Amino acid sequence: MKVTKVWFADDRIHICTSEGKTLWQSLLWYPRLKEATEAERNSYRLTVDGIRWDNIDEDVSFESFMYDEPEPTGLARIFREHPEIKPTAIAARLGIAQPLFSDYLTSKKRPSQERLEMIKAEIRKVGIELSQI
Repeated sequence: MKVTKVWFADDRIHICTSEGKTLWQSLLWYPRLKEATEAERNSYRLTVDGIRWDNIDEDVSFESFMYDEPEPTGLARIFREHPEIKPTAIAARLGIAQPLFSDYLTSKKRPSQERLEMIKAEIRKVGIELSQI
């Protein structure tokens, strides 16, 4: 894939290919890019396989723009939007094996609706506990 343009808008990274396709991904997948300044974001170089930002040590592969989910959903979105909530801690509180919980976050596996609600309830419980401090 040959990329002719890279830009940022609406918390997304966009590319235009030489074939005229416009593709995008959410910056929630790339916290360093999300927090980067405009100058840092614009200081990139195109490589054979993707885009490289040396100053923030970030790489985005061209292949990743072809993934089915350009934006995190479900549990992945909750934990990416709230990095202060640690998935390992929630998994431990619920007694869910860490590898399984990781699979939920990467969409390799989907929790049942009942388990998803249990996880969300535990996150809310942490919020209530913190509000009582």
